[in-house]
Amino acid sequence: MTAGPATSHWAVENLIARYAELVDDGDFAGLGVLLADATFIGSGEPVSGREAIEKMFRDTLIVYADGTPKTQHVTTNLAIEVDEEAGTATARSYVTVFQALPDLPLQPVACGRYHDRFARGDGRWRFAERRVRITLAGDVSRHLRSAAAPR
Repeated sequence: MTAGPATSHWAVENLIARYAELVDDGDFAGLGVLLADATFIGSGEPVSGREAIEKMFRDTLIVYADGTPKTQHVTTNLAIEVDEEAGTATARSYVTVFQALPDLPLQPVACGRYHDRFARGDGRWRFAERRVRITLAGDVSRHLRSAAAPR
């Protein structure tokens, strides 16, 4: 397959999808690797570097006996712009986070937007920055440690 705008668009889209898979699998080490070259900007202070990003997810998300947060991140409305000459790309998308537990019916617990920047180096695309802005929140007490009641 030759490199070009379509290939780059596909590679960026796959990075966005991979992020959702890793969060939903509870693979925080994998998230650290995926975002190792990026800065993650959410509700707290910006976080950079593999170990710091992995720790931030471990400290933030509640994980259940199966090792997952019992969530499904659905990313939609992707708008990806690639600058082949510069080796950069940007993406905007919506995210809806669903959660279900034995005593919690399936429901959306958060909705928001991702604003991402990507850079190509050594022949592959990587996250350079992920900005997460949650615009609607439901019951996140079973998803986020800071929202959970003391145990």
